[in-house]
Amino acid sequence: MKRFVYIDDDDLSNNIYCDNRISNRKYTVWNFLPKNLWEQFSRFMNQYFLLIACLQLWSLITPVNPASTWGPLIFIFAVSATKEAWDDYNRYLSDKKANEKEVWVVRKGIRKHVQAQDICVGNIVWLRENDEVPCDLVLIGTSDPHGLCYVETAALDGETDLKTRVVASACMGIDSELLHKIKGVIECPIPDKDIRRFDANMRLFPPFLDNDVCPLTIQNTILQSCYLRNTEWACGVAVYTGNETKLGMSRGIPEPKLTAMDAMIDKLTGAIFVFQIVVVIVLGIAGNVWKDTEARKLWYVQYPNEGPWYELLVIPLRFELLCSIMIPISIKVSLDLVKSLYAKFIDWDNEMVDPETGTPSHATNTAISEDLGQVEYILTDKTGTLTENKMIFKRCCISGTFHGNENEDGLKDPELLKAVASGSPDAIRFLIVMAICNTVVPVQSKAGAISYKAQSQDEEALVRAAARLNMVFLEKKGNILDINFNASLVQYEVMDTLEFTSERKRMSVVVRDCQNGNIILLSKGADEAILPHAHAGQQTRIFAEAVEQYAQLGLRTLCLAWRDLEEEEYHEWSLLFKEANSSLVDREWRVAEVCQRIEHGFEIIGVAAIEDRLQDAVPETIETLRKAGINFWMLTGDKQSTAIQIARSCNFVSPEPKGQLLLINGRTEDEVGQSLERVLLTMRITNAEPKDVAFVVDGWALEIVLKHYRKAFTELAILSRTAICCRVTPSQKAQLVELLKSCDYRTLAIGDGGNDVRMIQQADIGVGISGREGLQAARAADYSIGKFRFLKRLILVHGRYSYNRTAFLSQYSFYKSLLICFIQIFFSFISGVSGTSLFNSVSLMAYNVFYTSVPVLVSVLDKDLSERTVMQHPQILFYCQAGRLLNPSTFAGWFGRSLFHAIVVFVITIHAYAFEKSEMEEASMVALSGCIWLQAFVVALETNSFTILQHIAIWGNLVAFYVINWIVSAFPSSGLYTIMFRLCRQPSYWITIFIIVAAGMGPVLALKYFRYTYRSSKINILQQAERMGGPILSLGNIEPQSRSLDKDISPLSISQPKNRTSVYEPLLSDSPSATRRSFGPGAPFDFFQSQARLSSNYTRNCKDN
Repeated sequence: MKRFVYIDDDDLSNNIYCDNRISNRKYTVWNFLPKNLWEQFSRFMNQYFLLIACLQLWSLITPVNPASTWGPLIFIFAVSATKEAWDDYNRYLSDKKANEKEVWVVRKGIRKHVQAQDICVGNIVWLRENDEVPCDLVLIGTSDPHGLCYVETAALDGETDLKTRVVASACMGIDSELLHKIKGVIECPIPDKDIRRFDANMRLFPPFLDNDVCPLTIQNTILQSCYLRNTEWACGVAVYTGNETKLGMSRGIPEPKLTAMDAMIDKLTGAIFVFQIVVVIVLGIAGNVWKDTEARKLWYVQYPNEGPWYELLVIPLRFELLCSIMIPISIKVSLDLVKSLYAKFIDWDNEMVDPETGTPSHATNTAISEDLGQVEYILTDKTGTLTENKMIFKRCCISGTFHGNENEDGLKDPELLKAVASGSPDAIRFLIVMAICNTVVPVQSKAGAISYKAQSQDEEALVRAAARLNMVFLEKKGNILDINFNASLVQYEVMDTLEFTSERKRMSVVVRDCQNGNIILLSKGADEAILPHAHAGQQTRIFAEAVEQYAQLGLRTLCLAWRDLEEEEYHEWSLLFKEANSSLVDREWRVAEVCQRIEHGFEIIGVAAIEDRLQDAVPETIETLRKAGINFWMLTGDKQSTAIQIARSCNFVSPEPKGQLLLINGRTEDEVGQSLERVLLTMRITNAEPKDVAFVVDGWALEIVLKHYRKAFTELAILSRTAICCRVTPSQKAQLVELLKSCDYRTLAIGDGGNDVRMIQQADIGVGISGREGLQAARAADYSIGKFRFLKRLILVHGRYSYNRTAFLSQYSFYKSLLICFIQIFFSFISGVSGTSLFNSVSLMAYNVFYTSVPVLVSVLDKDLSERTVMQHPQILFYCQAGRLLNPSTFAGWFGRSLFHAIVVFVITIHAYAFEKSEMEEASMVALSGCIWLQAFVVALETNSFTILQHIAIWGNLVAFYVINWIVSAFPSSGLYTIMFRLCRQPSYWITIFIIVAAGMGPVLALKYFRYTYRSSKINILQQAERMGGPILSLGNIEPQSRSLDKDISPLSISQPKNRTSVYEPLLSDSPSATRRSFGPGAPFDFFQSQARLSSNYTRNCKDN
């Protein structure tokens, strides 16, 4: 599909394409209410509560006032709708500001001022320096005589360095006064979101150019939301407008990520729903039986002899309404609220602010913080993530001569300095390739100082190194490059640029030496992309050895090559290159094919080695997270030797003999298969031994493995804690993330560049580093941090606290709902199994919305251990990874607690106040008071670190309960008239409350004390150590058991990839495996000599791929 854009011709362009109005709004004034309600009711839970609320409108079956359900339901919907409306209103204001911005356009040859939203496709738009680009433009003129302009693309791709854009060659040299009269047509693709690609053609109409086709690339465009910099003016033709721009097409709401805890809560909700249906059926049948056998004998019940056809459904439906509160209506709103607070805690954490740049951490996704505490695999990029991405030229090899050593870098090497000074041909050519085979833009300040703007840090390092060796890149005037070498000016004309691609792995330029007219092909790239293309007579062994030697030192290597071209050969090739560049179909493939025709017969000039230093505290961070049971995979585009060296220096792999590297290599399917089988057999043998074993695979072998041996590679991934993947492409990075996710592992991907975006978006959690490559990865990620070392705090502190708090909050929400529901069920047994409610509607509504919600929300401040202790003992993260605080077992503990407390409250209340002893309303209020008191003590018991806010929320809530009910009791119409006044004056009421609390909390406290004292978990002992001030000497391993795999697995096959023993445990204890330790104040603690690994809490099976 194509679109044809006619330049400044409204008759042909109008009403075909959209205008430039930007709209990121989700709603309008007219569709907000229906659309928002539709979205909210698309969720099963909301549909369920709506059904319950509608059934309560049927007066025959409702046991309580419909307001008890409609009130909370409307409140929750209103909160969600208000949040959506506020977010959408802010989007509207942002759109309005952009749409009403004034810009200059040319229409019918006349320049006029219009609002940005009125720009049409085909209009010529004029920009001034520092203007924001209002739509996607094809550049046709600039103030620069060579047709250049500079744009800042940070808003588009996050890259902070200025980019160079050039006027289309067909428009080069057209006078600025004639630009507003230009006519022609641009043939371009339909709108897409690829900001790296624009394959189009332009034809100008006479008198400007007689229909000659001019190819256009992304270098001839300036895209929406970029800024014009260091250029007085520029103008371009609007080709994509409004939401059809590349930025507009890239916008959109990412798919929501479901956390492991959310999935577990959904399963538990489903289980409660099934339990509720069973209870309703049983009680419904019992109620109908009692009605037919006993109730009709009682004159005061007044049941008619014959009822309507639906009479059998009345009692079951009553119990359905009565039991509907088993599923807490407020749980989603409560979880959304606390998750937003978790994200704010990350934003507000001053210890995660990069001191060098002042960059704070930021949580873009507010819904998955608890998943940080359950991470099992971290997949990380290398350059810019583990390293600083500050490239420094360190060493080089020129024509077999090595320059630089451990004591000094290559730029200070006396032999190299002498060779440059004496005009050695090999050294000069080496410097020429370094200086001009790139896309670097020199920028000269008013003081005359030259700085370089580069999209690649490698290129900037090479140009700076050449400048220090007197080959100074001065200026770029269109296609003319000015080079100052030893105080003499040398000029080169750039004929063609063969841009770098991840497939070719090299970049070349064709230049003409302006001094002698010779045409030269200069190239630089990876060793496997350059050395095999050397001319037949050249020996490349010395260069291969240099590459290997530098890689062993952890340096990045680039091979530099040179080739002289004949005029005729270049002319023939240039026609093919131009034709390929003009193609609108498969342009990238055709260009690559043409490049292959000329990129051969190289004379290898030398090898450059560049150092990229590790960031501060990277080894320590990886070591700490490894202790937490997290496995690491490094995914990098670097060569194997460099990646291995960096991995060793980062503590990815231990040195020999403890550490062992297993290589998967080969060029054919059979070779790779045999290599994989050897590695797999070795891994099975060594899996039970305490060895640090890692496997290494390159991109070529990985492609074969993922296509033909996916099952075997999946088994290998499960058996190995560490992997080093070299020469991998962005798509392969994403495939590896998907592979681990398919085995039900929680994955975290971290990177800093645009090539990491797919990996980051594919992972359960994506973390972007705001680095020198820009903000593209940070913007695509769920979390952004300034440095890799902050990942430790993000996971161990924020992830662990978020998991613990959410586990308590979710289970407590079910506990409070089940408690009141069980009391209602028990009451039915003394009320003829009729579905009558013990509590009135006002009490039920207040119970759900106010009395039980406020105390638990402050649990977001709770910390079971101090941050310092958590960072010192990362092994305790396993409790989160294994789901020890939220699983069917812990939920069963809360379920049992709610049932026990319901029995206590009901039995004591009935014996003290039921039957002829008092009114039903009094008994109801006593039972409700008992529930409120019990829950206050439950929250207090489960709170580990008290703050003033928690005390106010817990005990202040009790005071508020009595104040509210005193006020309600003053109104005759409330149904509670004088109830609280009478109860509070009765000593028996307070005695009953005391007995309820003592009977309800006594066994819970005793059980907790027993487990805390005699079957302490490691977390319990750390808590005791904190309270008594005793230091911790060591902490034993708390890791999952080695994954058991069938040793008789046939070669390259898998039977049971991942198996974890099922061990569940209630919330009252974290682990029964700890032995008791006697200690006194200040005494040191030594943890658990046993090295046995704890088993995980549930079995996961790797999905068959």
